[in-house]
Amino acid sequence: MKIAVLSGKGGAGKTMVAVNLAAAAKRAVYIDCDVEEPNGRLFWKPAEVRRTQVGVAVPEFDPALCTGCRRCVDFCRFNALVYIRETPRVFPEVCHSCGGCALVCPNGAVREKSRPIGVLEQGRSGDVTVITGELSPGEASGVPLIREALRADTGSSLTVIDCPPGSACPVMESAEAADYCILVAEPTAFGLHNVKMVHELAVILGKPCGVIINKQEKAYEPLELFCRENGLEILARIGYDAEFARLIARGEILYHADRRAAALFDGVLKRAGGGRE
Repeated sequence: MKIAVLSGKGGAGKTMVAVNLAAAAKRAVYIDCDVEEPNGRLFWKPAEVRRTQVGVAVPEFDPALCTGCRRCVDFCRFNALVYIRETPRVFPEVCHSCGGCALVCPNGAVREKSRPIGVLEQGRSGDVTVITGELSPGEASGVPLIREALRADTGSSLTVIDCPPGSACPVMESAEAADYCILVAEPTAFGLHNVKMVHELAVILGKPCGVIINKQEKAYEPLELFCRENGLEILARIGYDAEFARLIARGEILYHADRRAAALFDGVLKRAGGGRE
């Protein structure tokens, strides 16, 4: 089973939930798809780490074969190609690596080369396989790196996917492979707005989902009403807890360090369908 953990904004507690769900499963794969700011590994502290460079294909032109027909430029819908002073030029940051320019070139003047965009890190923490995508600074899209991270899944009985925050393309790419989505929400008007966004995405993808309300001091009725109206099970309510905060600040996994947290996440995993009988 694959569980994706989403939140409409950063700081809602998404990574905390994802890490502890994987810990509750005992044997699991944890994939950090938040490639711009991956921090799950700060908790796992994986050993036996292997780092692999990830690249994307970008076109390269052979000036001896190019006749200046501009078919490649006309084909590119992303405006990644221009023809200046009798020379084709590429803007690699906006190239989508579709390979179309090479297909339409009548003279075989276009070939592809790999451009590095980030690193895929794989290691182990006990019985949990930890996979982390780390996007290079300045890269426009982490989607190709997310795809590589998901492909590295070793096929455990449970995979927990720590999605990027928000509801844009990287989140869709991360959650598309999941069997179930957990939406982490804060009990505020802003938190309700954010959970509506990620819920809409889950509905578009056809994924069943539940909600964890984090940082709850008291019930926020508009959020409770939204969950009831949309048939969303509230899997857990996590209040402010000084001991939880101290453990997280030290980079410890709550499930391993606190019995209350262990019971809480065992319950979440069972309700989400990933618990062991």
